[in-house]
Amino acid sequence: QVQLVESGGNLVQPGGSLRLSCSASGIIFSSVTMNWYRQAPGKQREVVASITRGGLTNYGDSVKGRFTISRDNAKNTVYLQMSSLKPEDTAVYYCNARGWYGGSWHDDWGQGTQVTVSS
Repeated sequence: QVQLVESGGNLVQPGGSLRLSCSASGIIFSSVTMNWYRQAPGKQREVVASITRGGLTNYGDSVKGRFTISRDNAKNTVYLQMSSLKPEDTAVYYCNARGWYGGSWHDDWGQGTQVTVSS
């Protein structure tokens, strides 16, 4: 079955850095767009960054210039390098895989990893 497993969430001070990882199994990783979303308490889930199967990237306005998404198709893993972290980056971060393969549309989510930015 499909599994997306996030890791790397932690407590970090403002201005610090973290790298999140999402390891995928049960999907055709090279066929999907990989996305990172986040959801802060009391707020809607928002897209943070996306990377297509061809490596094209897109970022939410609030993280442009601070976060970098990348993927390693050989390892079925997507990364989110976060730097210059701010308290408002505090949220649960979710990995999402979306795309066509096997003749159908797939939209799969991980369980999330907590990132807390606080002094």
